[in-house]
Amino acid sequence: MHGTADLAAARRALVSYLKETESEQVALLQRFLRSPSANPPGDTRPAAAMLGGFLEAAGCPAETHAARPDLPNLVAAFDGARPGGHLVFNGHIDVFPPNDEHGWSGELRDGRLYGRGAADMKAGTMASSFAFAALHRLRDALPGRVTLTAVSDEQTGGRWGTKWLFETMGDAIRGDVLLNGEPSGINNIRFMEKGTLRFTVTVRTPGGHGGYPHLSPSAIKIAAEIVRALDSLHGFAPPLPEAVAKALGDPAAVAAHDAGLGQGASTWVRQMTFNAGVIRGGRKVNQLPDLCELECDIRYPWGLTREAVAANVARILSAFPGASWEVHENHSYPPSLAPPDDPMVRILADVVEKDLGAPRPVPCSSLGGSDSRYWRYAGVPAYLYGPSPVSMGRADENVTVAEFLHITKAHALAAFDWLASRG
Repeated sequence: MHGTADLAAARRALVSYLKETESEQVALLQRFLRSPSANPPGDTRPAAAMLGGFLEAAGCPAETHAARPDLPNLVAAFDGARPGGHLVFNGHIDVFPPNDEHGWSGELRDGRLYGRGAADMKAGTMASSFAFAALHRLRDALPGRVTLTAVSDEQTGGRWGTKWLFETMGDAIRGDVLLNGEPSGINNIRFMEKGTLRFTVTVRTPGGHGGYPHLSPSAIKIAAEIVRALDSLHGFAPPLPEAVAKALGDPAAVAAHDAGLGQGASTWVRQMTFNAGVIRGGRKVNQLPDLCELECDIRYPWGLTREAVAANVARILSAFPGASWEVHENHSYPPSLAPPDDPMVRILADVVEKDLGAPRPVPCSSLGGSDSRYWRYAGVPAYLYGPSPVSMGRADENVTVAEFLHITKAHALAAFDWLASRG
């Protein structure tokens, strides 16, 4: 099957298969949600085994690549009938810890599936996995190569997940384009992510009795002054490349950011943010604290470097002689960017609008991070298209059945069209 007519027939078969298997897809996501994979503590073996079993049964078994036995990564791949482009799917298996054991319920109620990871990101990972298996059925019609990477260490920085796969497998998983089902909202396609600088500030003083402030400053008071000083970085907006500024400034993109990420998001995607997320200090109400620790998080947009951001933090902290700081290396990384006008963006938007009958998604930026950055660092265009992020991390985390099925179809059909265009 090499001609245009043959590809058209294969595409029609794919559309029919995705429609006919909707109940199966929902049941698979329920099983995935019921398979524990909290990280921390970091044992994803039950969920990885469930996903690996599905791929095995679909005739496209995955290999296990693990730096740690409790954090297995699954990699599966197949070649089409002739040379072409290499498309990679990526998703993560690990999720936030649930509030209680009900977090693994996988309950289906009123058109929604509930459970830890429903939004972030078991729905997206299962959508990509099912899309991969569906394309595998049509491999004799398709050009190119398709790879699926399902990793077990995204929530804690990727050291034992995607980062480790790039270090050990390199070109085998690099590909020419990446699709990822991280929670984004179906009204947008994420092409850019902020960088992160995460660090701990430690303030030490002699301390003493609370009634004797003339003998020692308070470590907590100094820490509070440091928070106010670091907050001066909050809101800084560097210049953006012309294509990026145009994409983010498009009225449709402004509306999509604000609708999907909350009112005001369209402004903050361009600006640096500072958050003092954790403060620890003091032992007793009438003591002058001799130690206070701050855990801080800075998110910075394209146009700034880690070195520049760190230099500003160092400059600010130099005014506080009792303070030292240490960067959390595993959670600090540069911003990443893929072209907002790449062919995959158009192909995916066409599928959503023409095949799925939904409003055309527009290129947007993320406010958080994802493993797609590793592909962008390697020069590979990488894009996120997944469910609503609104419930991620909540006790009632959920995804609508309709949205999950939409994402599976979008990934499968966009991948098919991209492969066909490169063959």
